[in-house]
Amino acid sequence: MSELGRFMEAELRSQPDIWQRVLETPAATSALPQDGERIAVIGCGTSWFGAQVFASLRESLGKGETDAFTASEFPTGRRYDRIVAISRSGTTTEVAAALEQLAGSTPVTSVLGVADSPIGEASSHVVGLDFADERSVVQTRFGTSAIVAMRSWLGQDAELEAAIADARTVLDGIDADFTTADETLIDDGLLTAEQYSFLGMGWTWGLANEAALKLRESAQAWTESYSSMEYRHGPIAIAAPGRVSWQFGRAPEGLAAQVEATGARFEQADRDPLADLVRLHAVALMRARRLGVDPDNPRSLTRSVVLEG
Repeated sequence: MSELGRFMEAELRSQPDIWQRVLETPAATSALPQDGERIAVIGCGTSWFGAQVFASLRESLGKGETDAFTASEFPTGRRYDRIVAISRSGTTTEVAAALEQLAGSTPVTSVLGVADSPIGEASSHVVGLDFADERSVVQTRFGTSAIVAMRSWLGQDAELEAAIADARTVLDGIDADFTTADETLIDDGLLTAEQYSFLGMGWTWGLANEAALKLRESAQAWTESYSSMEYRHGPIAIAAPGRVSWQFGRAPEGLAAQVEATGARFEQADRDPLADLVRLHAVALMRARRLGVDPDNPRSLTRSVVLEG
């Protein structure tokens, strides 16, 4: 077993079991956004992209107006019925600062990897996912588990059971130490591409943003992310031979052909998009190891961003 990314490897591999545990650990009804509530979801980095996933999905299902903000840009003077705050560590400076500015004026439900934390103490309700916390700086299972929890709030347990099965199938196709994989899942071209553009529509746009961050953090790769429809309004100019455009979920009509006409590879899978994010996690770890990069301790990053002053 490689020492590079050994924590990420174990945490990545554990995702289907952790997701199942999330489904078996329901939150109190009082903690959950109620249908019709106007809510804002805040977080930073991976947690912000999870917020985007939930906001888009909740609105598309007609559950209520839902905005997603990176915590530093949260408009604290705007009226909401509830705030949902996401943080793995429970210490993220910008999230804590936003809740401090609210000063208890709005109910806050926090989704945390460390429930006993400053953000937990500032929240009306805590959905504790301590069992999904991680030792690797690069997040895999906490971020996906937070999304599983929030999708479950929307009544998607059946879809999530399918996602768990899909994720198990993905992981079963990769060898024990993440050095080789079934080529129908991850081939050499996918691992060695010069550049990656991740695409999504609706709730999967947040997954595309997270995929780009994950591969950039883990393996210092050149990544970008876009709304699938927006990709044709300029960003497709980056597509070329040796580069990958990776679609999460359904693609717009004609996009695959347009990308392939550039000589770039168009990547898309017929599985739950969250399970396809697990495949991207595996690509990130395998690429990092090939390059001698340690995703447990990526360059210039720490487990939690806690700002001074």
